Order: sequence, then structure tokens, then C-alpha cells
Amino acid sequence: MPFEPGNKLAVRGGRWRQTLDRAITQEDGKRLRAAAEALLDAAAAGEDWAIKELADRLDGRPGQALTISGDPEQPLQANITVEFVRAGADSGSA
Repeated sequence: MPFEPGNKLAVRGGRWRQTLDRAITQEDGKRLRAAAEALLDAAAAGEDWAIKELADRLDGRPGQALTISGDPEQPLQANITVEFVRAGADSGSA
């Protein structure tokens, strides 16, 4: 699905997200509430995966450690570039 200004679904998951959003809102959100209750019940029962999911959603996921090794005589360098351009614009007018 191409990007369209104002269309969050195109940016955040496309068809899967649209289908999930429709399923969640059916029956006035009854299915979403049932899923949330099941997750809470599993966490209350001591299920590790459910406790982790709740913590990730409530507190945010913890940062991930990254270990890189190499030749100490040749230090590593990372260059990360993020470029924002308007849809349909040529590279010279961004």
C-alpha cells in the first residue's frame, strides 16, 4: 500500500493492520476486551510470557545490548542517515 498523507494505516502495517483494526472494532470492541482479559488472567496465573507482554506494553520494551568485536587497531564507525522526502518529489527538491 503506497503512502498517503494522513493515512496512518499505510505507514504502520498496511493490510494486516487494517484487518486487525476492523476485527478489534467489531461488536463494539468486545473481542479486544476479551483478549485483554485473557492476557491479564494468564499474567495473574503466573505465565511468564503474559507477564512479559504486559510489561512490554506498559513500560516499553527494554533496550537491547549489542556487542561488536573486531580488530582494536581498526576502530569501527557507523554512519546512519535518515532521509525524509515528499511522495513523488525528485531527489533534488526534498
